[in-house]
Amino acid sequence: MNLLADIAALTTDLVSVDSRSFVSNLPLAEIVQSQLVGFEIERLDWTEPNGTAKRALVARRGRGGLAFSAHMDTVPDTGWTENPFAARIDSHGIMHGLGSTDMKGPLASIIFAARMLPPNVPVTLLITTDEETTKEGARRIARGSHLLRDGPPTGIIIAEPTSMRPVRGHRGSTDFIATATGIQAHSSTGKGRNANWDLLPFLAEMRALQLMLRDSPDWQDADYTPSFCDLNLVIDNHGTATNVTVGRATAMMKLRYSRRIDAEAIAERVRESAALCGVEVEVRSEAKPPELPSSHPLVKLCEAIAGAPSETAPYGTDATELQAIAPCVILGPGDISTAHTPHERVRVADLADSVDVFMKLAVEASK
Repeated sequence: MNLLADIAALTTDLVSVDSRSFVSNLPLAEIVQSQLVGFEIERLDWTEPNGTAKRALVARRGRGGLAFSAHMDTVPDTGWTENPFAARIDSHGIMHGLGSTDMKGPLASIIFAARMLPPNVPVTLLITTDEETTKEGARRIARGSHLLRDGPPTGIIIAEPTSMRPVRGHRGSTDFIATATGIQAHSSTGKGRNANWDLLPFLAEMRALQLMLRDSPDWQDADYTPSFCDLNLVIDNHGTATNVTVGRATAMMKLRYSRRIDAEAIAERVRESAALCGVEVEVRSEAKPPELPSSHPLVKLCEAIAGAPSETAPYGTDATELQAIAPCVILGPGDISTAHTPHERVRVADLADSVDVFMKLAVEASK
């Protein structure tokens, strides 16, 4: 067995399948399942409201022990100038391609680690989808897996790209969708009402909120970098041309916050501002942000095996949902800074090296 070549080949195959979150991931799920001969397999299937078929997988050999998790979906291929699904390895041994580091490469790593473990070491794989959007795959596994009810793991390693530094906690998020409704008309007639002007007072309130979260020590957490909560704004006029009075204006905001921050108090301020400004607002909140103390046994085990101190992260992962099953640590190969960019890449040697770390974690956790 040539692990370096084999893991490169599997990652290439995974990257070649389009599994952006808005398309069906069934073709990719079939490839993943084909790699897990000898494992008990549970398929969790569902169909989204728009008719898109989705699947999450739970694979198990033995009961208890450690679980490893990765997601199958990717972000859109925005900004790519070369074929994002044609993985290529450059002269430095670095693979380029959509999902190479986030997280089809790490997915390949945990597959090889699980397959190479001695038969007496229990291991579970939690293979999700829609992590980049709704985390529905992880939610389905946490709430509906019969295999996990029969023999839950003692801990979960989520193999997101952390450069093999253990992440003991990360931020969660709440999405706000605020909509102002005007009257669409030809802009020259003066008979319309532009929804953007109705939305502006609400946006001014949100700007004040964003500055408060950024500047006030009361809303900061020194254990995270950056220490402040992020409130990101995207505005959508739904394709309206400049000679049309805007009939609908939507402001979409994502709030990222750590476990110690009172996100509901922030959400209530958004609701109050929306009511005051005559704007409709929908609030979509994830489960509480996952965070383990630095003294937790799983954190200490990961620090010892990975040879790096634990830290926290500003992004989010499936741990938000999977923490309902068992304590979670995020640990995986690759650099998160290239994820979600048209320059996504991962060093193939790092994928291969991570297999040994994952195997050691599983062996130690089973003792």
